Amino acid sequence: MTGISHDILVIGGGLAGLRTAIEASKSGQSVAIISKVHPLRSHSVAAQGGINVAIKSDDKWEDHAFDTVKGSDYLADQDAVAIMCREAPDDIFELDRMGVLFSRTPDGEIAQRPFGGQGSARTCYAADRTGHALLHTLWEQVNKRGIKTYIEWFVTSLVVENGRCQGVVVLDWSTGQLHLLRAKAVVLATGGYGRVFKRTTNALINTGDGMALAYRAGVPLKDMEFVQFHPTTIYGSNVLLTEGILITEGARGEGGHLLNNLGERFMAKYAPAKMELAPRDIVARSIATEIIEGRGFEGGYIKLDLRHIGDPMIKAKLPQIRQICIEFLGIDPSVEGIPIQPGHHYSMGGIDTNADGTTTLPGLFTAGECACVSVHGANRLGGNSLLDTIVFGRRTGRKVSDYVGHCAPAEPSDDTLRLMEEKIDRLLSRRLGIKPSDVRTASAVAMSDHFGVFREQRQMEEGIKKVREQRERFADVAVGDTSRKFNSALLSVLELEMCLDLAQAIAESALARQESRGAHCRLDFKDRDDQNWLKHTLAINDNGKLRLEYKSVDISMFEPKARVY
Repeated sequence: MTGISHDILVIGGGLAGLRTAIEASKSGQSVAIISKVHPLRSHSVAAQGGINVAIKSDDKWEDHAFDTVKGSDYLADQDAVAIMCREAPDDIFELDRMGVLFSRTPDGEIAQRPFGGQGSARTCYAADRTGHALLHTLWEQVNKRGIKTYIEWFVTSLVVENGRCQGVVVLDWSTGQLHLLRAKAVVLATGGYGRVFKRTTNALINTGDGMALAYRAGVPLKDMEFVQFHPTTIYGSNVLLTEGILITEGARGEGGHLLNNLGERFMAKYAPAKMELAPRDIVARSIATEIIEGRGFEGGYIKLDLRHIGDPMIKAKLPQIRQICIEFLGIDPSVEGIPIQPGHHYSMGGIDTNADGTTTLPGLFTAGECACVSVHGANRLGGNSLLDTIVFGRRTGRKVSDYVGHCAPAEPSDDTLRLMEEKIDRLLSRRLGIKPSDVRTASAVAMSDHFGVFREQRQMEEGIKKVREQRERFADVAVGDTSRKFNSALLSVLELEMCLDLAQAIAESALARQESRGAHCRLDFKDRDDQNWLKHTLAINDNGKLRLEYKSVDISMFEPKARVY
């Protein structure tokens, strides 16, 4: 088993990974997907609201691009945004031809709904299960093409020798055995890092693996301080069951209202032109402000009101939201308002890459949420994340195919495999120590408490201190389970180490940026500062220590202006 070789290894079975693999397979190269869960359990399946594209006769890709750049608070690279928005229609129509079950208008066209921060209703959707529809269709295409898939295999490290990435070391969860997989090129498409935070819409699997792997290999992480907090996640008394469950922006796109404890549609104070369909960073801050200033409901939440939409429309366009409310809250959204509050949702930052998925390490490519192209800048518009995975997954698949067609075979040594075997043995042999869950909880609470919707220097400095303490405690963590087969405790420890790496990158990048821009809102630097901070942050692993550098933002289409809605 240690002699497995492929031309291209795609790490991650979500939308970005599947789309990359499909495109790469067209070249005839040997392509394989490695996923730590079955691809249909990848977090892409949880995407609810829709995917953006300008396909109406009165909508243009340039309009989509402007809305995206403005929504990003002008930190998005505009050349990359132009590529995404210009190529989006062809990609959507290709998905349609593949069989994605988009919702339709009465005349049979792909239906579109309004989403936050956009000047047109350009979000295509499949009721409120859009990610589910996309993922199942792409999985069918992967099987149709006979692409090899390694399921419940966890990548522990990249194999970097002679200045290029030549494969990965993986842990087969079912056996506990480590394997060296050789490849001419590796694509990281591992999604986000939601479990770095306590309150998140992300699944348990979202531990930022790909970002951490790239960071350890010396590839810069870009704009990690920009963390999206979704305005509407469920507030519930049973935290274990309800905290962080997403209520799609599509609920507001279909006409939902946000109400404080006075019954006011308070968004009129914060974004009078857009109301509930302002960009996510603005809506999240507005909700948080209402709660902080005492206009929330007891316990700290506001309500999302869908009652006026009517039961038939809710059942037709928001069936999953209705089901979530009934099963987890015991309420019918056609009768009662939904208790919500902001929660972590998405990372605008990620592995520094270009529009073709190329990184600074030869042989290593990346796509999807773990990558930072950057098309989202300081704040992502709802509906652009799914588009990101499809457009740049396709482009990365094409680029990596070209790369492997012109490079030498991968012939790495077993050194990386041997080092990982020694590390696993050390972890399993430690009988006594700190519980991993204690470190994970303490770190996640510190990140939520000190790097949330609002930030301030002393608060962040205290948060960094707490994160560093947990990184030190990690050295004494004990797995507790010495078995090899299906050792979820071991997997959790390996994931925790990756979360701690990313927590440091997020925290120190945030402390360094002395301005407010998009989702990075500082109470001590309340204004956007284009003169000093219109630049990307790069977090670099320099022999085990984090170093920050900066690079310019592409401003080739739209000059930065005041961001008013």
